[in-house]
Amino acid sequence: MSIKGMEGYGKIDLHLHLDGSLSAGTILRLAEKDGVKLAAKTEEELLPYITVSRDCRDLNEYLRCFEIPLMILQTAENLFAAAYELGRELRKKGLVYAEIRFAPQLHGRLGTTQEEAVQAVLAGIHKAMEESGDKICLRAILCCMRGEDTHEANLETVRTAAGYLGKGVVAADLAGAEGLYPTGDFAEEFTLARDLGVPVTIHAGEADGPKSIWKALEFGAARIGHGVRAIEDEELMRELAARGIPLEMCPTSNLQTKAAERIVDYPLREYLRRGIKVTVNSDNMTVSDTWAGNEFALLSKEYGLTEAEAELLYRNAEEAEFDRIAGRA
Repeated sequence: MSIKGMEGYGKIDLHLHLDGSLSAGTILRLAEKDGVKLAAKTEEELLPYITVSRDCRDLNEYLRCFEIPLMILQTAENLFAAAYELGRELRKKGLVYAEIRFAPQLHGRLGTTQEEAVQAVLAGIHKAMEESGDKICLRAILCCMRGEDTHEANLETVRTAAGYLGKGVVAADLAGAEGLYPTGDFAEEFTLARDLGVPVTIHAGEADGPKSIWKALEFGAARIGHGVRAIEDEELMRELAARGIPLEMCPTSNLQTKAAERIVDYPLREYLRRGIKVTVNSDNMTVSDTWAGNEFALLSKEYGLTEAEAELLYRNAEEAEFDRIAGRA
């Protein structure tokens, strides 16, 4: 199969951030509408601020690209527009299923509540689905955030996820600077999620090592975001395979944040060999300048991904959809 043909396997994206996928055109339009002054006036001028540079040093530097999108996404109106336009773009690219994640607590600088933020995003993705004739299924994941003073907001996020579970929201997550704020510091959030019956995926094993993934499993994670560094722990790899825990891997992003140094050393194939349920996702379409189909094309060109491996990755993604996981529960 041609490299271009490999894009056809990118029909499912399980790890996709709303703010990191806000297009330059959308940012400029919403900024102009709201009278927000930006350092750039054209899409070309704006891209260096919202797309990571090739010499990115780590996850912390990567996360700086979210500053402008978050500045724009501070009203329910703009959240609706962002979710709707992303949903349209995903359908245009041929996706049939995507779980769009965002942190409601990050959108309240102008007084938008977490619930209002969630309602706006759900309305946006619903409109995109409706216009597609339901040819794409879009769901939302609500992110808790790593940080110094996020505890109370995180608990509200989990409670909000519980309130909208089955109404467009499918899970809760933990995102942010993993190396600075260890997964183990957020036990109360995931105890609450378990008590309320909210499925969980946790960013782990990206900027921190295997211990972060072990802690995510302890907290009841049904999936792991990234999981690149599981390769460092033989027992952990056996555990992930035995329990059938899917990994939401994002090759381009992992290379940019230096979670993986070189594509030839990427652990995806070793994980597949060991029976771990790997999936391939985009992470952030704008920040990483990619999309799900492009990730398969990259793996084909630079990693030698075979069609049989691509088919397995696609089946894994189908089985790892939170709609499917909930159906099995």
